[in-house]
Amino acid sequence: MGTAKHPHPDGSRIAVVTGAGSGIGRAVAAELLRTGWSVALAGRRPETLEETAALVPDADSLVVRTDVARQEDVAALFDATIGRYGRLDLLFNNAGTFGPGGVPVEELSYDAWRHVVDTNLNGAFLCAQAAYRQMKEQDPRGGRIINNGSISAHTPRPRSVAYTATKHALTGLTKSLSLDGRPYGIAVGQIDIGNAATDMTARMQSGVLQADGSVAQEPVMDAADVARTVRHMAELPLEANMQFVTVLATGMPFVGRG
Repeated sequence: MGTAKHPHPDGSRIAVVTGAGSGIGRAVAAELLRTGWSVALAGRRPETLEETAALVPDADSLVVRTDVARQEDVAALFDATIGRYGRLDLLFNNAGTFGPGGVPVEELSYDAWRHVVDTNLNGAFLCAQAAYRQMKEQDPRGGRIINNGSISAHTPRPRSVAYTATKHALTGLTKSLSLDGRPYGIAVGQIDIGNAATDMTARMQSGVLQADGSVAQEPVMDAADVARTVRHMAELPLEANMQFVTVLATGMPFVGRG
């Protein structure tokens, strides 16, 4: 069985990163590109994917416009990746949306609920399924899938029912994929991230609703620290797996009571 680190005789490593045009996805893609990976950059806006690729201009990247909630887009993403590189060693299943912020449960529209579920859960499944099919059949067989969970996979924020439900569901997806992937050398893990500094978390520094009804600023951490953790997970031999990893801003209100 090959390993995620050197599955090819020439040591090349092939990754797909979804949501690669911003935030955690951009940070992880850049970290992989800087350290010798070839990366297919997936996202809905080609211009932001091109900006990610330009961060490491001498690296080998492939830009593929992808809406992960659309089956045909996901199929095209993996066709393009395999057509270019011939195999797949890593999927970082990262694309996601928080949905409308601060909306009480009774006011959340079904369309808004569906959009979050389609992106965060259905999109993750479609990408994982495509990666699984490829990794099962390729030679050498196997590969790694890392799902971006969130600490909302453990504990919700107020008024986040759609996001929290999908992130709890991702934990089940991770466990099932991990179990089913064992016979084929497919290792599956999850990284749960709390308050990495991205556009999505900018509001943390201006004040965010707390469980007791107060509004408070929250500390954030550098997304590059998350990216290095993902790369460490990715470069383990396939005989080893980090099943669940939590990376969070040290002082954020998560552990204990706040």
